[in-house]
Amino acid sequence: MKKITYNLIIVAFLSIFGCNKKENSNQPQKEQMENIQVSDYGVTAKGDSIRKFTLTNKNGMKMEVINFGGIITSLTAPDKNGKYEDVVLGFTKPEDYFNGNPYYFGALIGRYGNRISNAKFTLEGKTYDIDKNDGPNSLHGGKEGFHTKFWDIEPVKDVKFPTLKLTYTSADGEEGYPGKLTTTVLYTLTDDNALEITYEAETDKATVVNLTQHSYFNLSGNFSKTILDHELQINGDKFTPVNETLIPTGEQKEVKGTPFDFTASKAIGKDISAEDDQLKKGKGYDHNWILNGSGLRSIAKVYHSESGRMMEVLTDEPGVQFYSGNFLDGKFETKTGGNNEFRTGFCLETQHFPDSPNQPSFPSTELKPGQKYQTKTIYKFSVKK
Repeated sequence: MKKITYNLIIVAFLSIFGCNKKENSNQPQKEQMENIQVSDYGVTAKGDSIRKFTLTNKNGMKMEVINFGGIITSLTAPDKNGKYEDVVLGFTKPEDYFNGNPYYFGALIGRYGNRISNAKFTLEGKTYDIDKNDGPNSLHGGKEGFHTKFWDIEPVKDVKFPTLKLTYTSADGEEGYPGKLTTTVLYTLTDDNALEITYEAETDKATVVNLTQHSYFNLSGNFSKTILDHELQINGDKFTPVNETLIPTGEQKEVKGTPFDFTASKAIGKDISAEDDQLKKGKGYDHNWILNGSGLRSIAKVYHSESGRMMEVLTDEPGVQFYSGNFLDGKFETKTGGNNEFRTGFCLETQHFPDSPNQPSFPSTELKPGQKYQTKTIYKFSVKK
């Protein structure tokens, strides 16, 4: 009896230990599912069912992403009182994202972020005509760019922070671009209140690639307010002046002594109305800054004193397009009431330079078979009291 009882105790102990071990092995996946919620969002005119993925970090910061355009529809950040509010502009109706998204709110941009002059470029001796959707030029990959595409999205398992993997394969010739391009983007929401974006792409034919993210920020949390009181610092001593159609002239101009000097933090609105030819052409700031340094580094900081919110941008890209929302025209309602009026949001689009395929002096955006396009950008939020 004693021997039988002893054996039963051992079996019971092993059974309990084994159950606990099995339960613990499933814990990361369970936590992952708790940190990423999936829900229905809407249906496009083509009949695609769109889903929304909501990521939450340990602090309660949330990000919402849809599998149409890889669009970030909401991103919250705390103010100096600990209140989390949405800080990215967006539409109130799903169909407004599906029916053109004229401002590119929150979207992944490809194949080529920014403008390409005369909607054409030459690569390996062959000239390619791409979609002309911005006057004489091509903008953000064309009318049917990546911002209009259905992306495959899946939560990434066994990772430290909630992460989404987005994939899209662009066919050879799509919007005029050569090569079958397979693109992968990772969105990660970390516990230090940072959105990390990792881009990768591969091609089967020589092509050009310049991916970016087109979220508009307003750190006040009130989208009917302008962003002119936000204080901005950019770690760039030069910018690329543009012509009348916002294509770089090829010049790399020092910012010192111009309204484009953000080497020291200043209000966006301080010099935006200055008598300056470049500001007139862009209707404000809509220019590429040539960033100092290389590798993943801090390239910009934005501070909103009333809320106390601070956003730092880190990237390994050579440039950033600072856009002050000059073409927002009040045609759509905001998520906080009122309309998306002139200069109620700003973008910091990390990227290679505009029109690089036609400008040999700019960093190359060419991608060849066997090469892998890789770049990373981080938007990190904090509070300054």
